[in-house]
Amino acid sequence: MSPVPTMWHMPQEPIRERRVSNQVKDEVTQLILDRRLRPGALLPTEAELMAELGVSRNSVREALKALQALDIVEIRHGYGTYVGQASLTPLADGLTFRTLVQLTDDTHALAEILQVRAVLEEGLVRAVAAVLTDAELCELEDLVRRMEGCAAAGEAFPDLDREFHEALYRPLGNALVPQLLGAFWNVFHRVAGARGWSQDPAPDVTVRRHRDIVTALRAGDVGAAQRAMADHFRGIEARAGQETRGVG
Repeated sequence: MSPVPTMWHMPQEPIRERRVSNQVKDEVTQLILDRRLRPGALLPTEAELMAELGVSRNSVREALKALQALDIVEIRHGYGTYVGQASLTPLADGLTFRTLVQLTDDTHALAEILQVRAVLEEGLVRAVAAVLTDAELCELEDLVRRMEGCAAAGEAFPDLDREFHEALYRPLGNALVPQLLGAFWNVFHRVAGARGWSQDPAPDVTVRRHRDIVTALRAGDVGAAQRAMADHFRGIEARAGQETRGVG
């Protein structure tokens, strides 16, 4: 009779398989870098990866699944595996989950995300002040006028708010900035939606704070622009604090 596996021996194969999969994940990532494959490029087939890396099909599949979760690869069933966009979607998903979990016991979880975003934007507004053109300032002023129109009509304007911040930093030409801000934006609004929070209770104040930012930039007053941005985020943090006090 074959010996019955003990509890000590039973988990060894899954643990070993996970270690191999993690190693394969790193090797596939390095392969993409070494071959300078761009997003959308076709990767070797599972069979080719098995032969090249000397591992099992299961290890390759597990590694590719892990890389897909990070948006490093994209698996198109029936077509193959391609290099992904490496977006910040996984970061946003992780932050959203972390915030929702912590909100049950910790009302500061959302404030932490807002604090990071505030520090980022207060620094960025100084950088963008030096490169904004008159046409770009006019675009920001138009967005504020459209916000004002929505506020007067009693309509929410989250899309205009997001468009304002995207337009504000576009002149920097930094592709990472809109991705980072978008990740933080998505976290905040997904958490707000999941919690059923109310719309902006003071849209006229929100409009004024955005107008103050543009007015300071139009005047070339970088310090005032940073202060206006800080005031804007203090208002968001205060609102988030009021909402989270009702959580639980």
